[in-house]
Amino acid sequence: MTSETNTITLRDETRVLVEGCAEVHSAAELEARIRAGKRLRVKFGIDPTGSELHLGHAVVLHKMQQFVEMGHDVILLIGDFTARIGDPSGRNDSRPLLTDEMIDANMQTYRAQAGKVLDLERVTVRWNSEWLGRLTLADLIRELSKVTVAQMLERNDFAKRYGEGTPISLHEFLYPVAQSLDSVALEADVELGGTDQLFNFLLARDYQRAAGQPEQICMTSPILVGTDGVVRMGKSKGNYIGLTEPANEQFGKLMSIPDEAMETYARLAAFDSALLDATQAAMEQKKRIAEAIVTKYHGADAARGAREYFERTVQRREMPETIPELTIARDAKLIDAVLAAGFADSKRAAQRLVGEGAVRVDGVALGDPAARLALTAPAVLQVGARRYMRLLPSERS
Repeated sequence: MTSETNTITLRDETRVLVEGCAEVHSAAELEARIRAGKRLRVKFGIDPTGSELHLGHAVVLHKMQQFVEMGHDVILLIGDFTARIGDPSGRNDSRPLLTDEMIDANMQTYRAQAGKVLDLERVTVRWNSEWLGRLTLADLIRELSKVTVAQMLERNDFAKRYGEGTPISLHEFLYPVAQSLDSVALEADVELGGTDQLFNFLLARDYQRAAGQPEQICMTSPILVGTDGVVRMGKSKGNYIGLTEPANEQFGKLMSIPDEAMETYARLAAFDSALLDATQAAMEQKKRIAEAIVTKYHGADAARGAREYFERTVQRREMPETIPELTIARDAKLIDAVLAAGFADSKRAAQRLVGEGAVRVDGVALGDPAARLALTAPAVLQVGARRYMRLLPSERS
């Protein structure tokens, strides 16, 4: 916890914590609590609705780490219970319900991935099934009585869907209430999240006030657009960059972002707007941004190697010095080879890559999704400009 005798003053601490946020409700409240010497309890909730955390999640994780470094009590809340409801924030349809097996599988990877940004030894990890899983129907009815349908329809996404006649399932109304109960259970002083979460954060203040608790300070971070430079980053949209993806893959994806998104990535992913230099060509600026981001997750040596790999294989179109190998049936289907190499998540995705002309074997583009390999010797499978696999024909077909 900082004090007036520390290197950083209390006012400076508030300035650092507020910097980069889209909205703070309110900075004055934050500074008052810091000045009072309070060790803030800071909450960030994340639902295990996917298996990978990406650079969009890291925007908030970075802000959490700042609170950690200033000595506050930071809680990473895994929403294993709320994942069963599905967060409707920012959506124009209902999110499919996940099975317990899907949630458990996703949860296994979250701590390790968050550790790429957070010092987990100084962070408390909690699961909201601890308290939400104990609610009875009577408890739920009592909590629902504290909010009105009119309040719920003040949310932009609900209002938009209601106005368009798009169905809103009743269980979706439970999500903001459940998230509010999380804040009550944790007695949160601060809640962090994306701008799409502001309604939920403010509703939590109402629930905390009803519970006789100080109301939490709401701090939202800007939403990072995906590699398409248009919509928010998300795995379901195929425009994401995972925190644990290999360095070469991260660098290559970053080089694919539109030039107009460079400022956003410098600010929200590299956290260093000084990487932008108008005197340099866009390609060089983008390389600097990509190298800085990859350094955060893989180290400087791996980032330099990823840059060299990109320049060699994409810009100069040279074959990589080392290519991983995969033994496969001589007459295997092309889409099965793409899938086995890990270049697609599903057969449908592999078919799409082939149909788009993104798949080559020994430099020859193959555009027929029904094509089969006819391997008589090792051949190089290439998908896009960066991914290579040497196919070794199996003795048995």
